[in-house]
Amino acid sequence: MQPCDLDAITARRLIGARKLSAVELTQSCIARIEAVDHAVNAMVARDFEGALAAAKAADAATMKGEALPALHGLPVGIKDLEDAKGLPTTFGSPLFARNMPARDQHSVARIRAAGGIIIGKTNSPEFGAGANTRNAVYGATGNPFDPSKSAAGSSGGSGVALATGMAPLCSGSDTGGSLRNPAAFNGIVGFRPTPGLVGSEKRVFGWSNLPVLGPMARNVADTALLLSVMASDGNGDPLATTVFGKQTRLATDFHPLPPVDLSSIRAAFSPDFGFAPTERHIAEIFAEKTALFRGAFARAEDAAPDCTEMDDTFGVLRALSFVAAHADKIRNTPDQVGPNVRANYEEGLGYSVMDVARAMKQQTVLYHRWQAFFETHDVVITPSITISPRAWSELYPAEIDGKPTKTYFHWLALAYAPTTVGHPALSLPVGLDRHGMPFGLQIVGRRGGDAQVLAVAAALEALLSGDPRTARPVPDIEKLRAAAPISGMPGFLGFD
Repeated sequence: MQPCDLDAITARRLIGARKLSAVELTQSCIARIEAVDHAVNAMVARDFEGALAAAKAADAATMKGEALPALHGLPVGIKDLEDAKGLPTTFGSPLFARNMPARDQHSVARIRAAGGIIIGKTNSPEFGAGANTRNAVYGATGNPFDPSKSAAGSSGGSGVALATGMAPLCSGSDTGGSLRNPAAFNGIVGFRPTPGLVGSEKRVFGWSNLPVLGPMARNVADTALLLSVMASDGNGDPLATTVFGKQTRLATDFHPLPPVDLSSIRAAFSPDFGFAPTERHIAEIFAEKTALFRGAFARAEDAAPDCTEMDDTFGVLRALSFVAAHADKIRNTPDQVGPNVRANYEEGLGYSVMDVARAMKQQTVLYHRWQAFFETHDVVITPSITISPRAWSELYPAEIDGKPTKTYFHWLALAYAPTTVGHPALSLPVGLDRHGMPFGLQIVGRRGGDAQVLAVAAALEALLSGDPRTARPVPDIEKLRAAAPISGMPGFLGFD
């Protein structure tokens, strides 16, 4: 095992004990990027010189016996929708190909202040749209288990970087599952927090609960570690629960995680939330995997919250944000904007005030239904995503099991159900599907129950990690090292 393959908590402990240097770890991550990124195209902008300088400074602090912060000496990949000083933020758009932010955004600044070493930017689809990580600036990101297949998205670059050992921690963001989808497709952990837990000053609609920032890692404890740093009461986010003069979001809420006894947890299981177009193969794998551990819970029943009109509600609210964020780009430079962004924008223009009012009202109705459901359930468990990975050359799944999808994002329905009502959700890797590709379980908890979701996921991870049928899958690094460059595949660079 190379240092880059260590989990974050182990690496941080070894650095603090002076048994591993931050420079050694950073050099190992750089070597892994240089060895395999040609095959998958995950770490698209790099600052190796700056990362090594930060690592040397971290080692100097260690040797002086100084108090060391939570992420001291740990390399971190930052999603290319987030600003990190010294690295471009392109949003996967040619319009921003030369955009160099002057400062870190709030969440990135917290990572850096906690000792995280920013090693590079990870790939994303244009403005995070489409859940298939490909764009006209950096090209497509391939799945590490088969580079011709999708890494999902929009945090696809982060998912692949983690799976291949390019960094022990990565940031992500999530609206329609952009943390959870790539976690499922790449065999790692992605966590969507309750809106407001991780402060973001960049949302176009500051009071919208749909988009959030969150952590990604190779296991649950590392994910909780990164969350403990990212969570804040920053008043740049209108949804953050800021109480004047008092900090309400504490690192100790999430790291170390409190242990949970699964035999005290009331779990519901659903392959589709009653409405998602789940592929038959995925539903069958879900049944097989969950049959292995359902007996560990106090109660395990087939049930789901009432999601009536979830598709239309999410669709309207999502489209509104695209109109607000991208109208000027589409009007002024339509040839520089891709089809997924245009599709959402055009959909938004077709809605009336009555449609918007109905969606906002129905979102509240759905919220109350979910609160009633969670009065008698602690978690609901579903597949993370409706399909097994397909070719990244497919812009989006137009059909599932021969049935047309309603929209280009309809295949993300399992993820956008908890998004719409503002509940925390985590994708946990649990082995492979029948196609030899990673399979993820989505664990959804109560609004504000982030620590419990993480603790339940950690308990499940411990229970399942020793079984080859459910252990986290690991890609073949040597196979990737010998693979042809993904840039040589047809359609690599572009919107569609």
